[in-house]
Amino acid sequence: MGQLRNFATSLHQATRRDYLARMVDDKVTCMQIAKRYDEQYWDGDRRFGYGGHRYMPGRWRSAAEAIIRTYHLGPGSKVLDVGCGKGFLLHEMLLLEPMLRIVGMDISEHALTGATDLVKPHLRIQQAQTEYPFSDNEFDLVISLGTLHNLRLFELKVALSELERVGRQGYVMLESYRNEQELFNLQCWALTCESFFDQDEWIWLYQEFGYSGDYEFIYFE
Repeated sequence: MGQLRNFATSLHQATRRDYLARMVDDKVTCMQIAKRYDEQYWDGDRRFGYGGHRYMPGRWRSAAEAIIRTYHLGPGSKVLDVGCGKGFLLHEMLLLEPMLRIVGMDISEHALTGATDLVKPHLRIQQAQTEYPFSDNEFDLVISLGTLHNLRLFELKVALSELERVGRQGYVMLESYRNEQELFNLQCWALTCESFFDQDEWIWLYQEFGYSGDYEFIYFE
């Protein structure tokens, strides 16, 4: 089993959230809209998702630096991002190491269309929970941030198995909780989450489904 990492937590904690306001704001309808992963989710009203997901220079730089350093990525290293969204993390990684060979996958056509010109040629439509069109150990690193908790249990088994298969190293970040308050906050806030597990349950799932890479949890404190 891999190590617990801390690459993205500070970015998550920098955003303020009104949990109760989201819960009472016709949340079922908002969830249904969010799960389309279209313009409303990425760039519509905040009640449906991000409320405007735009590239902010340097925002992902510290995470990109930590990932490149931790996994010893250099010229020619090949990286796959599963659930890459608009590819902003990959963009920062390319700025730091222009000779990386990157691939980003997401189910949202709107997200990929909104990517920067630097990464757009390297992105493709692909579900996380289906077989990946890559060979065994094709990538030096496979990452997935804020995606896998949106899958159901049987889909998680496929996704984690594929991450393990195509990557020599792995890093997964997802939503979790450590106590009842954080579970409540997560349930209030989450629009697309399908798998609500605490950290011990996630680690058990990783082991059960054969994922041996690194991991990180974000919490709604």
